Amino acid sequence: MKYQATIGIECHVQLCTKTKLFSEVDNDARGKEPNSCVSPVDYALPGMLPRLNGEAIRLCILAGRAMNCEINEFSRFDRKHYFYPDSPKGYQITQFYQPIIASGYVELPSGTKVRINHAHLEGDAGKLTHFDTYSLVDLNRVDTPLIEIVSEPDIHSAHDAHDYCKELWRLMCHAGVTYGDLYNGNMRFDINTSIAPEGSKELGTRTEVKNLNSFRSVERAVEYEIKRQSKLLDAGEKVIQETRGWNDATGETTGQRSKEEAKDYRYMPEPDLPPIHLSPEFITKESAKLPMMPKDYRGKFGGVIKGDILEILLDYPELMQKLNEIDDKYAILVSNLFASVLLAEEKSAEYLNDLPTAAQLKDLAEMNEKKELSSTATKEVFLKMFDPDMKGKETKTIAKELGVVQENDLGALEAIVDTVLAKPETQKAQEDFRNGEEKVIGFLVGQVMKESKGKANPSAVQEILRKKLV
Repeated sequence: MKYQATIGIECHVQLCTKTKLFSEVDNDARGKEPNSCVSPVDYALPGMLPRLNGEAIRLCILAGRAMNCEINEFSRFDRKHYFYPDSPKGYQITQFYQPIIASGYVELPSGTKVRINHAHLEGDAGKLTHFDTYSLVDLNRVDTPLIEIVSEPDIHSAHDAHDYCKELWRLMCHAGVTYGDLYNGNMRFDINTSIAPEGSKELGTRTEVKNLNSFRSVERAVEYEIKRQSKLLDAGEKVIQETRGWNDATGETTGQRSKEEAKDYRYMPEPDLPPIHLSPEFITKESAKLPMMPKDYRGKFGGVIKGDILEILLDYPELMQKLNEIDDKYAILVSNLFASVLLAEEKSAEYLNDLPTAAQLKDLAEMNEKKELSSTATKEVFLKMFDPDMKGKETKTIAKELGVVQENDLGALEAIVDTVLAKPETQKAQEDFRNGEEKVIGFLVGQVMKESKGKANPSAVQEILRKKLV
């Protein structure tokens, strides 16, 4: 029997505020010792009250606008009760009944739209590390601000699940609301998958695979669940509604626990935080701070830059922002330098924080266009711009210090060509060329380049040679 898959995705996005959602503690614990970024509020000492971080509200507005969502003027917090070692309070402060971000949609590169049901703001839980006979708790992550983005079940393939998660990641990174560090869990995906016979009006029983942190894992987990559930139904068995874990090494999901329902969490209004009231003016003001999004860049550069290169660069907001500062006519050259030269460097991650200025890149493109720099020299000068001792120097100065500026003066080039043609070792090549052996022109050009110490323009040299060897 053929089945139709239906997939809904919940994504947790850690907001890049300086401090946590309810306390004045460092929010970025990457690389820090366990339990070093905590406060009495985080480990729930009696009498410690939460204080809402206003910056998280502003980032929520940007995140919502990036997903074409409406922002609710009124929202409030609730307590979600569960008892687990990574939650010292015995509950999570979240938004269940009245979230800050209302419905919207995410448009995939293919044009497919995935509707967003809502997104709510909440404090994260801690982290458990499991060993053979014991587990350790790290509370650094407790109450780091998260938005949980809940999609509608509009996805019907593993490929689209992959593309949705990647586009959502891009949107959040371009909006500047998260560091987007997947390795350290800045974004995590929970995948709800069900299958039903094609044409069925009712959805099948869903399973949830939690805490995936790579787009490839999302795709593989969905593929596995579709196959696993299909085999169960084909054998006349039932799919159990449950939470499952993903093993990236084996490429399989495994059952963990039965899926809780809302009633199991005993939601109640959070008594220690007042409701949030946002004025229309405040929402409009903050919304205006949203920078260009991937769709905007595709609209601007889609007819100029090759699609595959553009999609690579869209993973790097810093590069797209810099590209946007440069004249469109230089976009092809600069985008190629970013994609094929910069991102191939071992230190590319460091370089992204200190890119050349728009003026430097413009001058580099102009020198290439005027044939003052060969393609190889252009790449050499481009990489040299990242050296600390080259900061602030003009592109032409860097090129001259490297000794790679091409000679384009036809008079000077003709003199060099004459010198080469007068040498005994080039006489046979000249005779061979006159007899129709085209390939020897490369040898002669090489001799001129050697004579000019690599500064001659090869195209101009070849043109002069052809005229003189008639």
